[in-house]
Amino acid sequence: MQTSELLAIIGWAVAWGAVIGAASLLILKPLRRASFAVQICVVVLAAVAVLTAGMVSAFNAMFISARDLEVMWYVLAVASAVAVAIALVLGSRVSRNAKALVDAARSIGRGESPGIQSPVMSHELAALAAELESSSRKLEASRQREAAVENARRELVSWISHDLRTPLASMRAMAEALEDGMAADVPGYYRKIIAQTDLMAGMVNDLLELSKIHAGTMRLKAEPLDLYDLASDAIADLAAVAKQHGITLDGGGQRECMALADGPSMGRAIRNVVLNAIVHSTPGSHVTVEVGRDGDRAVVAVTDGCGGIPEEDLPHLFETGWQKDTARRPPGTMRYSGAGLGLSIVAGIVAAHQGTVTVENVDGGCRFSLLLPGEESSAPLSSEPNGQFHTGHLQ
Repeated sequence: MQTSELLAIIGWAVAWGAVIGAASLLILKPLRRASFAVQICVVVLAAVAVLTAGMVSAFNAMFISARDLEVMWYVLAVASAVAVAIALVLGSRVSRNAKALVDAARSIGRGESPGIQSPVMSHELAALAAELESSSRKLEASRQREAAVENARRELVSWISHDLRTPLASMRAMAEALEDGMAADVPGYYRKIIAQTDLMAGMVNDLLELSKIHAGTMRLKAEPLDLYDLASDAIADLAAVAKQHGITLDGGGQRECMALADGPSMGRAIRNVVLNAIVHSTPGSHVTVEVGRDGDRAVVAVTDGCGGIPEEDLPHLFETGWQKDTARRPPGTMRYSGAGLGLSIVAGIVAAHQGTVTVENVDGGCRFSLLLPGEESSAPLSSEPNGQFHTGHLQ
C-alpha cells in the first residue's frame, strides 16, 4: 500500500471518528439523566460506528470485492450485537450498584444504617460505598451526641429549676411572715433570706462559669502562682463549712509549689473540690488538702472521707449535672443543694490550664488530684477544652 493511500485511510478514520464522537456527545447530552446502561450502550455503539466507518473507508480504498464487503458487514453486525449485549450487562450491573448507593444515601437521610450489600463494585463505587458507611456511622454518633446534649440540657434546667424553687419558696414564706408581723425572730429571718440569696447567686454564678467554659470564652491570665497559697485560702474560706458538717479540714504537702496558672479560676477550682469533699464526707471524718509535685507537674490532691465511690461511677463524676446520691452521700452526711456543676467546672478550668483532673478510691474515701503544668512550662493557656476534658453532654 502506498503512503498516500495509507494517509487517506487514516484521514477518513479520523474524520469519521470526529463526526461520530460529536454526534455521540449530542445524543448523550439529553440522556445525562438516563440509566447508566443506556449511556454505556450509546458509548459502545459510537465505538462500533467509528470502527465500521474506518473499515468501510479502508475497504473502499483497497477496492475490496462485493463478496468480501458483504462478509465484513456480517462480521460487524455480529460484533456490534455482542458488544451491545455486553454493554447492557455491564450497564445493568453499574445501575444496580448506583441504585444501591442511592438507597444507602436515603437510609442515611432517614437515620438508618445504609447496609450496602452489592457483592461486585468497581473501585470507585466501592470507595464511595465505604465513605457512605463511614458517614453513616459518624452521623449516628453525632445524632446520639445531639440527643444526649438535649437530654442533659433538659435535665440541667430541671435540676436548676428545682434547686432555685426551694430557696425562692423559703424566701417568699419568710417575707410574708415578716410582712404579716408573724416572725418571732426578725433578724434571724433576715439572715436566712440573705443566706438563701447567696445560695441562689452561687448557682447562677456556676451556670455562668460553666457556659463560659463550654463556649471557650473564659479569660485566663497565665502567671507563676504558688498553689500552696491557693490551697490555704480555700481551707480558710471553707473552715466554717467544715466545722458545720463536723469535718476536720487539714492542709499539708510542700510549702511552696509553683505553677503557671490563672489565680482566680484555679482558686475557684480548688475551692470547689474541697467543698465537694466536705459536703460528701461522713461527719467526724477528715478532709486533707495536699500540694506537691509529680515530675514536672504541680499537683493539688484532696482526700475526703466519703467512704468510696463505685468504680462504675468514677468516670461520670465530672459530667455536667451528674448526681448519684447513693454513691456520694453516706448515711449521716448533710444534703447539699446544687445541680451537680461544681466538679464539671473544676474539670473545665483544669483542662483550660492544659492539665488533668483524676479521681481514685482510697482507704475510707477518695482522692481528687488536679495536675497542672509547672512554672517552667511555656505553653499558652486556652479556654478551649483539650482531648482529656470531659464535661458530659454539654460540650
